[in-house]
Amino acid sequence: MARSTQGAIDLDDYRGSWLILFSHPADFTPVCTSEVVALARAAPQFAELGCRLLGLSVDSLYSHLAWIRLIRDTAGVTIDFPIIEDPTMEVARAYGMVGADARDSGTVRMTCFIDPDGVLQASNGYPLTVGRSIPEMLRVLTALQAVRDGAGLAPADWQPGAPLLGLPGETAEAALASEDPAGWFHASLGKQG
Repeated sequence: MARSTQGAIDLDDYRGSWLILFSHPADFTPVCTSEVVALARAAPQFAELGCRLLGLSVDSLYSHLAWIRLIRDTAGVTIDFPIIEDPTMEVARAYGMVGADARDSGTVRMTCFIDPDGVLQASNGYPLTVGRSIPEMLRVLTALQAVRDGAGLAPADWQPGAPLLGLPGETAEAALASEDPAGWFHASLGKQG
């Protein structure tokens, strides 16, 4: 259980829907502010994909509240997703959101994609100086949803609506017994078999 800008949060409450849990290094900083504003603006797109957003940093609840109020008052953007305060870094440590050197008590810029069963499916991190890409977050989420039930594989630069790659045989014998045993390989290279 954690405190957030929208009350007590239990990650188990998010089961049944996709969740993007993202950490930011600090409130009131330029890159973090740009990301939170961009995520708030894109929140309807995530909602259409059945995904909820949840922010996190080690800053206090009162800092989070003042920050989102300032964003609302100066940029006219309402932050409708909760932001967790994590002063003990318990949640951040559980999801690898603390820097390897851990010289300070700040979280790194990390994005975790958690499926409806509560399983971490993907994560990526960014340096303090570079913000995350909202279109890439949407692409990764859509790809994870598309491949979730073993429907195929999302190749490099896959975009929503593009075909997935077929799954190769589970064994060498099964792959060789296929009519086109190298078809998955040729498709991944963008060639016909």
